[in-house]
Amino acid sequence: MNERRPLNACSLDELEQRRARLAARFDQLKAAGLKLDLTRGKPAADQLALSDGLDGVLGGDYRAADGTDARNYGGLRGIPEARRLGAEILGVPPDDVIAGGNSSLTLMYQIIEAALTFGLFGEGSAWREESIASRRAVKFLCPVPGYDRHFAICDALGIEMISVPMTDRGPDMDAVEREVAREPMLKAIWCVPKYSNPTGCVYDDATVERIARLPARAGKHFVVLWDNAYAVHDLTTPAPRLANVAALAKTAGQADHVVQFASTSKITFAGAGVAFVAGSAKVLARFEHYLGAMEIGPDKVNQLRHARFLSGRVAEHMRAHAALVKPKFAAVLQRLEASLGGLEVARWTEPHGGYFISFETRPGLAKKVVALARDAGVTLTPAGATHPHGRDPHDATIRIAPTFASLRDVEAATEVFALCVELASVEQIIASRSDARAKTGSATQ
Repeated sequence: MNERRPLNACSLDELEQRRARLAARFDQLKAAGLKLDLTRGKPAADQLALSDGLDGVLGGDYRAADGTDARNYGGLRGIPEARRLGAEILGVPPDDVIAGGNSSLTLMYQIIEAALTFGLFGEGSAWREESIASRRAVKFLCPVPGYDRHFAICDALGIEMISVPMTDRGPDMDAVEREVAREPMLKAIWCVPKYSNPTGCVYDDATVERIARLPARAGKHFVVLWDNAYAVHDLTTPAPRLANVAALAKTAGQADHVVQFASTSKITFAGAGVAFVAGSAKVLARFEHYLGAMEIGPDKVNQLRHARFLSGRVAEHMRAHAALVKPKFAAVLQRLEASLGGLEVARWTEPHGGYFISFETRPGLAKKVVALARDAGVTLTPAGATHPHGRDPHDATIRIAPTFASLRDVEAATEVFALCVELASVEQIIASRSDARAKTGSATQ
């Protein structure tokens, strides 16, 4: 039997023989007591060690470039050096950046909460006021598959989510524009524009330009939430280029309606980095006023040490990350191709950067594959996490996160995963053929 033939081309007897072999191998792996984890996109210990030089980098000098004593209160927008670092990562002027604490996710939550309760565009711009007046819920567009933490923010704040499909060029903009035209309470779209979570795609120029013009087509106070978490996380040279959404929005007269986010969380220390939010002068002034009620200033000492540690060497530092991460991505892709290539039961992305690989099973199998892998000792992100409310209507998408585990564990986990995909696929095809035979037999009686 040709092992690389499409499974649908195999006879029922061939499939039954294949299932028996796969099940025997699965039982062997299950008995081995593996404990492997590919759940979240965290940097591994050797990646974190690249930034151990942060300790002691200040050498007792806590003065920022403008003379600020970083140890003291104040400075809601962050120190100048940190804002310049954020500007470098996001491709905007430093005056358009606020440097905050360690979490860009926190800044996203705060921006959305501010837009809901306070308004980003002056008096009368609060989304919640519009919602109460219209008796309709605030809604966001969510490209899927997407980032589960974005969906969690919406759930926490009572925002309804409308899914739109992702393509290999970014969100399906025809679908996006149709939704914008028909739904006046759409107030934002989530975007991870470079190495999108989880597909790894980079938005092409045409998509970025259409997104920059989108607020002009939408109802009042619409915001593009541009989560550029992987802006500098390249695995290949030359790296794919991402169009500058801020510049395009300014040209389109929509500069107030694009808010960008980034952080050093996967550049330096994941739990002790610096986060950035970028926007127009008008939006940042409103946001600063909102922040003033909850804090006196961010951790400027951490901002200062990051600025000194990374000044002039972000690209060099990220090449060191790539050297550690790229072999893990390669190991996953090689194993998937070796085990599943030609079977026509799955497809997967091959990203040039970021932290994830998106894998698509036959419809109806993602949950089963994740459960089988768990039984064999491999923990994966729950099936459905890539969709709002954890519900993938096709039950097909699985996010693979290769970075945290060792290379050896990544290789072992992917072998188990591929086996589970093949076993689940064979069993599904056998079941569908048995059902078809039963229906045919019943019809002829």
